[in-house]
Amino acid sequence: MNRNDVTEMIIEAKVKKGIKWEDVAKKVGLSKEWVTAGCLGQMTFDAKQAKVIAKTFGLPAEAEKWLQVVPYKGSLPTSVPTDPLIYRFYELVNVYGTTFKELIHEEFGDGIMSAIDFKMDLTREPNAAGDRVSIVMSGKFLSYKTY
Repeated sequence: MNRNDVTEMIIEAKVKKGIKWEDVAKKVGLSKEWVTAGCLGQMTFDAKQAKVIAKTFGLPAEAEKWLQVVPYKGSLPTSVPTDPLIYRFYELVNVYGTTFKELIHEEFGDGIMSAIDFKMDLTREPNAAGDRVSIVMSGKFLSYKTY
């Protein structure tokens, strides 16, 4: 068993049991965005969180240990995403990445937005012309240091 196997077991159990990510997050006591990322193999759970995840999805005891291993983050099966939804985010960065960079540098100076000290909120935004996806991302600004 490895971390990828555990992720697959989680996805399989989610489908079979009809589990919602928001319900899992409530059991863990953290945001649905972070818990979902963790369940999909992108975050590290502590022992207490791993126990909740394992119980929720009916995972074997060994899986709890794998949920506590630091994962290889940002791994996708291809360098350019082929899944249409993920590809749109890739496209968004290709089209607006220079705009993000320019506006962040203008507002904050030379640095980056952290993906470590970070939070995200994804919600449905009702709209008469068709519901919209609202994603609010907030990351700590980290300035480049001189040395």
